Amino acid sequence: MDRSKRVARRTLGSPTLFAITYASVAGGLYLLLGPIAGAALGATPIVMVAAAFLFALAVMTYVEGASLHPERGGSPTFARHALDEAWSFVAAWSLLLDSVLLTAAATLAATNYLAVVWAETARGVVELVLAALILTFATVRAVRGGTGGPATKIKRLSAVVAVDLLLQAAVVVVGLVLLSDPGSLTRGLDLGTSPDWQGVLFGLGAAMIVVIGLESASGLAGEVRANRAALRRLVVSLPLVMLVLFAGVAVVGLMALPVVDGETPLGGRWIDAPVIGIVDQLSGSWPVDALKIVVGVAAAATLIGMTLASLSSAGRVAAQMARHRQLPTRVGRLHHKHGTPWIVISATGVVAAVLVSFRDMDALVGTMAFGVLLALTIAHVSVIRLRFTEPDLKRPYRMPFNVPFRGASLPVPAVLGAILSALVWVSVVVSHPAARTVGLAWLAVGVVGYVAYRRYRGLPIRGRVAVPERALRREEKRPEYGSILVPVLGTALDDDLIQTAGRLAGGDDETDLEEGYAVVEAVWIHVLPMSLPIDGPLPDGRRQEAKAALARARAVGEEYDGVRVATSAVRARSLGRAIVDEAHRRGCQAIVMVAPPPTGRARSGRSGTLLGASGGRGEALGETARYVVDKADCQVILTAPALDETEAVMRRRREAESGPETDGGLTDEDERWLEQL
Repeated sequence: MDRSKRVARRTLGSPTLFAITYASVAGGLYLLLGPIAGAALGATPIVMVAAAFLFALAVMTYVEGASLHPERGGSPTFARHALDEAWSFVAAWSLLLDSVLLTAAATLAATNYLAVVWAETARGVVELVLAALILTFATVRAVRGGTGGPATKIKRLSAVVAVDLLLQAAVVVVGLVLLSDPGSLTRGLDLGTSPDWQGVLFGLGAAMIVVIGLESASGLAGEVRANRAALRRLVVSLPLVMLVLFAGVAVVGLMALPVVDGETPLGGRWIDAPVIGIVDQLSGSWPVDALKIVVGVAAAATLIGMTLASLSSAGRVAAQMARHRQLPTRVGRLHHKHGTPWIVISATGVVAAVLVSFRDMDALVGTMAFGVLLALTIAHVSVIRLRFTEPDLKRPYRMPFNVPFRGASLPVPAVLGAILSALVWVSVVVSHPAARTVGLAWLAVGVVGYVAYRRYRGLPIRGRVAVPERALRREEKRPEYGSILVPVLGTALDDDLIQTAGRLAGGDDETDLEEGYAVVEAVWIHVLPMSLPIDGPLPDGRRQEAKAALARARAVGEEYDGVRVATSAVRARSLGRAIVDEAHRRGCQAIVMVAPPPTGRARSGRSGTLLGASGGRGEALGETARYVVDKADCQVILTAPALDETEAVMRRRREAESGPETDGGLTDEDERWLEQL
C-alpha cells in the first residue's frame, strides 16, 4: 500500500465522512432551493425542517448499514445482503439515473451562478457552450481518475466544505440583519391551498436529493476509522447543520423574494441560481456586492465538483452492476490505463449535455427525487430486515429507539423513515409529470433488461453473481474467485480455511474498482434444534464465541493483499442446507469448507474437488460436506486437516470414551471440530 493510501486510511474518520456528505448538502442548497421554493412557496422553511428530520433518519440508517457491512455500495449493498440481487439492482439502477440527472442539473446551475462574473453565461448559446466545456472538463477528469492521492483529495474537499459553510452562514446572518421582516414569511400562506399538499410533498422529496451524499460516504465504509462515539457525533452533526442552514437560507430567501399571487421569484426567475437571487436583493453596499461575487464563484466551483462527482458515481455504480452481472460486463469495461469505467462516464457526459439543452431544472429535480426516494426506501427496509436475518452480527453503530419484535430489535427510526420515504415517493410519482413518465419508464426498461440479460446468461434472477475485476480489464486471469463463502467453525481449522480462501480470492465484487478487493464471506451458522424457536434468544456465551471467531477470520483474511472479509452470523436448522442457501443468496463463486481426512483415491465431485490430501472417497465425507457437495450450485473446495492433527484428536477421543477420566480427554474445541466433520 503506497503512502497516500496509508495517509487516507489514517484520516478517514468521521470528519472526512462529514466533509464528503456535506459537500452534497452544500451543493444541494445551491441547486435545490429554487425548485423547492417554487413548489412549497411560503411553506418552504417548514419543508426544510421536515427534510432535516427525514435526513436524520436516513443518516442513522446509512451509518448502521455501512458499519454492519463495511463494503462499498450504499443502498445496493444493503439490499444485496438483506433482500436479494433483484432489489439491489433496483436501488443501483435508481442511483444511476440520479447520477445522470445530477450531472446535468449541477452543470446547468453552475453556468447560472457564473453570471455574477459575466451575465451572458446564463443565457443563449454562451450558456450551452459553457455547459459543454464544463462537461468535457469533468468527463476527462473522471476518466483519468482525478489528480493527487486520497489524502490530497480529502484536503481539497475539506477546504471546499469549510468555504461553503462560511458563505452560507454569512448569507443567513446578513439576510437576517438587513431584511428582518418576519411578516413576509406568512403573507399569503394558506397551507393546503397555497401551497397545496402536492407542492409541499414535492418540495420535501426534492430536498431529500441530498441523500446522494450519504451514498457517496457509504462507499468509504471499509476505510472508516471512526469509533462508536465518533459515529454518533456524525449522526447528530449532519442533520443539525442541514437544519440550521437549509431552514435559515429558506427564511432569508422568502424575506428577500416573498410569495406574491402564489409565486416567488426563487422558483421563477432565480430557479437556476436561487442563492444569488437572495444576495441580489441585499445589494447596496460594496461588501454585499463583493459577497455576491464570492458566493457565485464558490457556488459554481462546488457545483462543478458535483458534476465531476456525479460522473464518477455513474461509473462506479455501473461498474459494480457489471461485476454483479446486473449489466453486461462490457458496460463496466475499465480503461486500460486509468482503470476507470470510461464507457459509462463518457455516455453520462453526452446524455447530460443533451439534458442541459432543455434548460428545465424543475424536471431534472423532480426525476432525481424519484430515484433518490426509491433507493432511500430500499435502504431503510434493508437495514430493518438485517436486524432479523443477522441479529447477532456486531454493529459498530446501532441506531437508537428500538422495540422488541419477534425475537429481534426493531429500529423505529428506520421503520418511520421507510414509511415516510415511500409516501413521499408515491406523491412525487403522482404529482410530477416528468418523475412519473421518465422515472417509471427508466425503471421498467431496467427491470425488463435485467431479467432478460440474466435469463440469457442462465443466471438466477435473485441470486448473487460476481465477476472478478480482471474480466472488466480484459486481462488474462488464472482461476480465481471474486467472492468465496467460508463457514467458520470456531476451531483452529478456521485459519486454514480462511487462508485457503485468501489464496484463491482474486477480483472484486463489492468495492471500488481502483481498490481491487475480492470478498471472503465468513459466516458463522448457529444450528438450532427444532425444540427451540429459530428467532429466540441465544446464550451470551454462544454469541461471544461467534463474534470472536468472526473477528479472528477477518484478521486472518485481510492479511492477504486485495482481500476483504465480510462477516455475518445466521441461524438455521441444518448446517449443510444453511451453507448451500447462504452461498446461493450471496452469489458466491466458491465454498471453502473442512472435510474429514481422505483415505483413498482422489475423487472429483460434480460440484467441487477434494484438495489438500492424497485422496478420498465421497462416502468418507461427513454428512454436512456430502450434502454441500451434492446440492451447492457453485464450486465446493474441501480442505482436509493434516493427518497427524486428525490422529491426535481421534486418539484423545478414544481415550475419553474408554476408561476413567484423564487430563488427556477430548477438549470442547475437539468436540466442536468433530461435530462439524
